[in-house]
Amino acid sequence: MTLPGPQLDDRTFQGLVDEAKRRVQQRCPEWTDHNVSDPGVTLIEAFATMVDQLVYRVNRVPEKNYLAFLDLIGVRLHPPTAAHTDVTFRLSAPRPDPVVVRAGTEVATVRTETEEAVVFTTSAPLSIVPSAFAHLATRPSSGEAVDRTEELTLGRDVPCFGTTPAVGDCLYVGLSAAVPAGVVVLRLDCTVEGVGVDPRRPPVLWEAWDGGAWTVCDIEKDDTGGFNRSGELILHLPKTHSPAAVVRRTGGWLRCRLIAAEADQPTYMAPPVVRGITAFTIGATVPAEHAETVTDEVLGQAEGVPGQVFALARPPVVPGEFVVELTGPGSGADTERWTRVDDFAHSGPEDRHVTLDANSGRVEFGPAVRERDGGIRYYGRVPAKGATVRVRSYRTGGGLRGNVDRDPAEWMPPRAAYHCMYARMWVDVKHA
Repeated sequence: MTLPGPQLDDRTFQGLVDEAKRRVQQRCPEWTDHNVSDPGVTLIEAFATMVDQLVYRVNRVPEKNYLAFLDLIGVRLHPPTAAHTDVTFRLSAPRPDPVVVRAGTEVATVRTETEEAVVFTTSAPLSIVPSAFAHLATRPSSGEAVDRTEELTLGRDVPCFGTTPAVGDCLYVGLSAAVPAGVVVLRLDCTVEGVGVDPRRPPVLWEAWDGGAWTVCDIEKDDTGGFNRSGELILHLPKTHSPAAVVRRTGGWLRCRLIAAEADQPTYMAPPVVRGITAFTIGATVPAEHAETVTDEVLGQAEGVPGQVFALARPPVVPGEFVVELTGPGSGADTERWTRVDDFAHSGPEDRHVTLDANSGRVEFGPAVRERDGGIRYYGRVPAKGATVRVRSYRTGGGLRGNVDRDPAEWMPPRAAYHCMYARMWVDVKHA
């Protein structure tokens, strides 16, 4: 079932006839016979029939006309919105120095015979900060934190929680540095001591200090079964991970907190024990958008007339900085910057303004309008004849193609692949 279209004119045949008769009473009071047998009423009904057909046609105008009507009253379509995602860059091996991924790095889905690759671009620079295990501490729910680093260094067994585990008991793991938005691997040497807990559903919560509070970390992998066996724990830390001081030791602290078990979830009857911890950074996560950046696109030569229109090569344009530059003859300076505005209603004759239709990629300079007194008013400055019109940069993309599934196997390395003698990087999309 199709949705009903909007009624631009909702008048009916009978409504048109009744309105005409009311006007007859106002304009021609001597006309008193309004019965259907009167020839004048017959003419009214004939004209009402033709107007009714016109109303029907108006209500069935093409979509292009609807857009034109909306444009006349200043209503415009929203430009396509770029899909957002978090992209995780991973190292093939831990690195002793930070690895920097520049903003604007592109990652893409695998190109097939029938579908083009879907490209995402990182929105901010990313630094993969190295880290290592530095400190260990425990804190019972009703007590102070105790430094257990020396005990672990001597190879002693360190209970993660109190003798009788209680909700709120915490195990603190200190890293050598804070790792904002990092992916950290903890290799734990544990023994089967956490009696009573279900290794598939341990009632624990891993958190990281964000500078003001403890923030929950995403767990990608947990081979330890809640400290019941040796294995790896992979944590995705928040982008606000900050240094903190615990037991007078400063570092990038994480903590594992014992939480209340659910009704059908067993909890610890005895504290789990850890004998050794190794930590290192394996990657980091950065926001990305389904958009590409086009730089230094030449639109053409200015003709020195108002209202000149140019077209971008790769519409649609997603939100972002959009600056038009004019260079060459008559530009006055080496480069003139022209600013994008929504419309020319408030533009004066010396304002360097342009408008942009983000959907079609139409770039338009200000028009000249003839006033009632015969004068001409310029809405925006007229570009000098012969000047080269170019767009410094704009972002293109958006649409439904960016709604891809989460599947790391379908993603390829960045186009500017990070290959060096020490490390190789690839991407893993967490959320799309």
